[in-house]
Amino acid sequence: MARILLENVTKVFEGKVTAVRNFSLNVADGEFMVIVGPSGCGKTTTLRMIAGLEEMTSGNIYIGDSLVNDVSPKDRDVAMVFQNYALYPHMNAYQNMAFALKMRNIPRAKRKKRIGEAAKLLGIEHLLRRKPGALSGGQRQRVALGRAIVRSPRVFLFDEPLSNLDAGLRLTTRAELKSLHQRFGTTTIYVTHDQAEAMSLGGRICVVRDGEIQQTAGPMDVYERPVNKFVAGFLGTPPMNFFAGSLKFKNDSAYFAIGNDAVRLPQRMKTVLQEYDGKQMVMGVRPENISPQQFPGQSDNAISATVNVVEPVGNRTDVYLIHTSGQKFVVGIDPHTKLQANNEVKMYIDPEKIHIFEPKETGRNVTLSD
Repeated sequence: MARILLENVTKVFEGKVTAVRNFSLNVADGEFMVIVGPSGCGKTTTLRMIAGLEEMTSGNIYIGDSLVNDVSPKDRDVAMVFQNYALYPHMNAYQNMAFALKMRNIPRAKRKKRIGEAAKLLGIEHLLRRKPGALSGGQRQRVALGRAIVRSPRVFLFDEPLSNLDAGLRLTTRAELKSLHQRFGTTTIYVTHDQAEAMSLGGRICVVRDGEIQQTAGPMDVYERPVNKFVAGFLGTPPMNFFAGSLKFKNDSAYFAIGNDAVRLPQRMKTVLQEYDGKQMVMGVRPENISPQQFPGQSDNAISATVNVVEPVGNRTDVYLIHTSGQKFVVGIDPHTKLQANNEVKMYIDPEKIHIFEPKETGRNVTLSD
């Protein structure tokens, strides 16, 4: 096993397109790090630079204590699992898993033992004689995982390995991946655009936008304390609600004005928000922190809205509303709600879960300063 350190890594493609910019990340020995962000943000390019499949424009990459900038992919002792499985179609599953071991001159008996152990672990013992064309997507992904496991590398690199699987299989395979990491403890970097995968798998999450790191922290820390509006809106299903309005101070209390409604903000925010008095800002609140019932200990903080769409999703109901100012938002509430389209309602906001952002697209979360 080994830690991975990226220092100011930058990648500029021909045509002057900067895919990755000043990317600095320290992945501890044995850590499961997830790099998450929208398509085209530079996640896969970063992973390929770690593997040595893509040259850097500038910066340094260390694996363990070794600088690997000029080390060939085969000598970096990493195993990569690709989105499209990348299995040899003319070889059966056993041969695919054995190929890298054979190239490294691992004795046949040892190869057979490693493959047998990995196949048993992944539940594919009965598939070893089949070629990829005779396997389902989930089975092919297990073979690809097995091929990585048998190498016993210092580092696992996963490039959106579950994106081609159906929803049910993604969930079960995700759990298996987490179990495998708990068993082997191999340093792992996992790239995905799926925020649910990121939240469930990562010991830490690195959120990326346009080739730049926005925030790196534990899953719940990123979810509950997003550093900016982009991170807040990217994580969460449904995503965080954003209300445009202004900050106002009255009777030694801070309020956020949305149209004709005024939401009282916690006293702990008062000092840090003082400099924004009267300014246009953005209030962020997650759907689960808005309710048709008052929150314990709160008697105000209601906003007025009209129900637009009621969408049952099983363990909750998502209700889409339009505020009297015309702004749209969504709440996640009791699945047995009686709310219907066109109902005029009051919705209560939990003030302790409010975030205030600067109004620009990736506006800073000013409430973190408290």
